[in-house]
Amino acid sequence: MMKRSRREFLADVGKGMLVAGVGPALASDLGLATGFAADGSERLSFGAREPLVGLIQDTPADKLLPILVEKMKGGTGLDSLVAAAALANARSFGGQDYTGYHAFMALVPSYQMAGEMPEDRRALPVLKVLYRNSQRIQECGGSKHEVLHPVEPEALPTDRPGGELMREATRKADMDSADRTFAALAKGPVGEAFNHLQFSIQDEVDVHRVVLAWRSWAILDLAGKDQARTLLRQSVRFCVDSEQGIRQRQRQPEVRTVLPKLLDQYKLLGKPLGMRSADDAWVDQLAMTIYGSTRSMAAEAAAAALAEGMSPEVVGESISLAANRLVLCDPGRTKDQASPGKPEGSIHGASVGVHASDSANAWRNIARVSNKRNTIASLIVGAYHTAGQSGGLKKHPQPTPERLEKIKSKDAGTLLREAEAAIREKDQAQVCALVQRYGELGHPERPVFDLLLRYGVSEDGALHAEKYYRTVTEEFATTRQAFRWRQLVALARVTASEYGFPAAGYQEACRLLNV
Repeated sequence: MMKRSRREFLADVGKGMLVAGVGPALASDLGLATGFAADGSERLSFGAREPLVGLIQDTPADKLLPILVEKMKGGTGLDSLVAAAALANARSFGGQDYTGYHAFMALVPSYQMAGEMPEDRRALPVLKVLYRNSQRIQECGGSKHEVLHPVEPEALPTDRPGGELMREATRKADMDSADRTFAALAKGPVGEAFNHLQFSIQDEVDVHRVVLAWRSWAILDLAGKDQARTLLRQSVRFCVDSEQGIRQRQRQPEVRTVLPKLLDQYKLLGKPLGMRSADDAWVDQLAMTIYGSTRSMAAEAAAAALAEGMSPEVVGESISLAANRLVLCDPGRTKDQASPGKPEGSIHGASVGVHASDSANAWRNIARVSNKRNTIASLIVGAYHTAGQSGGLKKHPQPTPERLEKIKSKDAGTLLREAEAAIREKDQAQVCALVQRYGELGHPERPVFDLLLRYGVSEDGALHAEKYYRTVTEEFATTRQAFRWRQLVALARVTASEYGFPAAGYQEACRLLNV
């Protein structure tokens, strides 16, 4: 052990006394508490971001927002706050806490939502999620119980593909081995590391598995590519946790057989990506095939379409529409399925349709940024993931023709006012009909997004409001005119379902921003 001088020893004593005197929040703000905590122990550190990361990690949620608002007044941007919160979350949970990784997955969507808000209210969605993030960190012990620590890279063979090595390490259900394998792969280009990771992501279907992977990549635009190794490690550890559960069930996931079989059967890896477009009828037919088929049948339909040269965007659009139909056909929670914040008849939060839509969106986004192999594999697994979930749902989607016929107004303002009233009355069927009619009349979508955005920020959403709002925003933008309003109708329904459960921290954020 290295001996310290008397001056160094007294400096540490003085630092400890100062931390004790000013409290952890201010000490973190001054960059003292986190530095002291790291002395003598292995701890991830984030350079110039460390003081802000430490502040978010160590400050109780009920004291955090006033400090952050003051920092914003001093010039700290929302991008910096979101990046620091992501690093604090990753270091705290490492992708292994349900509420924790949901807070992480909401960070980028909250920042994107902020860009759609009026200037004086722009910080609200971010502050709401930062409150939730820090609340969970404190519930789990703050910096005293961090999950991620520095890890030494594994010495890997050079004659095998990195993705196969990553998948093999994950399937061992050995956290240390998988961590070290990814650390070695992450020494190369960031994009290659992300592509290697996809072999493990595609190894099982779980909404959190794929959405966490996508959001961990998307946050790099704010946190920096130099943080990829830390942020993507969350997905590695999530996959290992899942593998441990798979071993307990003693049954291998079917997708592990389906995916390689289809890649080989249709010789997809030896063909260039297709560029063929499709008409509306073709897209709708593939969507209905995915919606109503078994998972293996849906995967084969997607593989066949890609083999025929159909564009990945076209295939992805069909997957998205199939997931959207799950939202619109959902009968709502039964009395036995109800829980606090998610009553009988509700469809928000972890419902089949919301989960399927978020998953489809993540598979599509990963396909867009990956290499050819993973573009193809992500869409096949995405179709597999979306299918097989329509049992027990209603035969026809919302809105029903009967409900739609009762909407007589054609005025945009009147329809929007009635839609807001339906949200406040939690009338899912009525708001679906009103938004559908509004779209059919050719009115602009932005006022509807603005209405739904307000409630997506103010309401809790059972951990899913931000992700799902962003899913619909992106899918609306990439869906053809004939089908795109289905996405907004689904968001309107989910918004009416989640109304009445205000988000923690939201009112304080409004007060601090004087809005």
